Amino acid sequence: MAEEKQKIEVTKLSFEDSLSQLEGIVENLEQGNVPLDKSIEFYERGEKLRDHCQKLLRTAEDKVEKIRVGADGSAQGTEPLDS
Repeated sequence: MAEEKQKIEVTKLSFEDSLSQLEGIVENLEQGNVPLDKSIEFYERGEKLRDHCQKLLRTAEDKVEKIRVGADGSAQGTEPLDS
């Protein structure tokens, strides 16, 4: 089943799935008992997963808005987080 997950195109994965696969790759590489050719494959997949996670995080950050609160404590609308 892990091999099947490795074959799924990175761009089709959710953030959580990407991060989970990336954690698995790091764990395998840290153990040091993976053949060199497989280590290279893991590393390349890990790079793609890391890039995908960063892209998804940037997209989410762009959508984050903070709520402006009025004097009476009620929400007055939203504005970009970095305004």
